[in-house]
Amino acid sequence: MPKLDLDAIPQTNATGYPAPFDADVAGRWYRRLAPVAGLTRMGASHVVLKPGAYSSQRHWHRLEDELLVMIAGEAILIENEGEAIVRPGDVLAWAAGVENGHRLHNRSDADCIFVAVSAGDKDRDSGEYPDIDMVFDPDGYARKDGTRYPTKRIP
Repeated sequence: MPKLDLDAIPQTNATGYPAPFDADVAGRWYRRLAPVAGLTRMGASHVVLKPGAYSSQRHWHRLEDELLVMIAGEAILIENEGEAIVRPGDVLAWAAGVENGHRLHNRSDADCIFVAVSAGDKDRDSGEYPDIDMVFDPDGYARKDGTRYPTKRIP
């Protein structure tokens, strides 16, 4: 049956971000949907951002497209161009290779919920975090000078 039982899918707030960059996403709780559904060519996550939490560090991908659909609550989209409010029913999209760092911040007093979808060459993907001294590749995270952080990306 194609309908997923969200309550049966484990929820986690795990991150591979090294300290201190992990603190911003401590209130980000997600469920990986694609593996449970048997999807192998795309990623999908059901995400709950607690008040004050960020979805990620501001980033962009070289080889993966991203799509986000806001389901409930409200968040602030932070991108190169500035900030915008995102509400239920809004759809956001970022094409691979476009150097527009982005993330959401829940500045409200209630949870916000969205589904994030990615597609592309995850095994070779890389990208950057324009606001902090970090880049990523399939092996994990590094400083912009190439020195590796001791953490791994979480699939």
